[in-house]
Amino acid sequence: MRRGGFGQRAAEYGLLVAGSFLIAASFNLFLNPNQVVSGGVAGISIIAHHLFGIEPAVTQWLLNIPLFAAGLWLLGGRFGLKTAVGSVVLPLFVLLTRSWPPVTDNPLLAGIFGGIGIGAGLGVVFRGKGSTGGLDLLAQIIHKYTGLSLGVAVAMLDGAVITAAGLVFSPEKALYALIGLFVTSKTIDIVQLGFSFSKVAFIITKETEAVSRAILYDLDRGLTMLDGTGGYTGDARPVLMVVVSQKEVSRLKAAVRTIDPHAFIVLSNAHEVLGEGFKISP
Repeated sequence: MRRGGFGQRAAEYGLLVAGSFLIAASFNLFLNPNQVVSGGVAGISIIAHHLFGIEPAVTQWLLNIPLFAAGLWLLGGRFGLKTAVGSVVLPLFVLLTRSWPPVTDNPLLAGIFGGIGIGAGLGVVFRGKGSTGGLDLLAQIIHKYTGLSLGVAVAMLDGAVITAAGLVFSPEKALYALIGLFVTSKTIDIVQLGFSFSKVAFIITKETEAVSRAILYDLDRGLTMLDGTGGYTGDARPVLMVVVSQKEVSRLKAAVRTIDPHAFIVLSNAHEVLGEGFKISP
């Protein structure tokens, strides 16, 4: 194996372990003590601990390992060693940190900060191209054999766990769990994509050459010219596509408006841009 390849794989496993530890710490510091069930196998383990006194880590092992085996059997061996490691290591960290005292007894704060911790941990795991297994594997099985989209399957499973929490604990606790899920999803995006968003602009103008020169030489940005056709006129209409940073948006709009006040500009968020002038692809 090449040295570079070994180093990269070691770094990915390091991220998997670090992310799993962060998830486990957030689980024991915020979610479990306050009975905030944020879906997934972790949520089921909180319910089982309340009803039957079963250690959450044990419940997670009892569910994660069979789900991983079912995934291998029904979906093939595409999960790999990382999913197996995540399925075992995460409950281990939950067990090792179970005696840590909770940071707060306020379920709203627990949902928010627990969601941040879980989202940060999952984001780190995903950056290491890993997985912690759990109900995501079951969602993929449902997706394959029922035709439901993966997003719908995940939402159904998490919704079922949170509904069960509302019945076992209280509807209020279920609402806190929904807050936690929302915060988790946003935190994952931040860890994966960062805080800064670039903008992608699509520009339709009669002054194509002049606007192109302004972008290339005044803004010092590259651009791509796309073939377009007017829907009403049927005329050929080039579309300029350019990616700029947040701080360059005003300059871009001013430059285009100065040349063609009637230009049509569409701006949208570009969460991650790889390449020259932006983030270098790993």
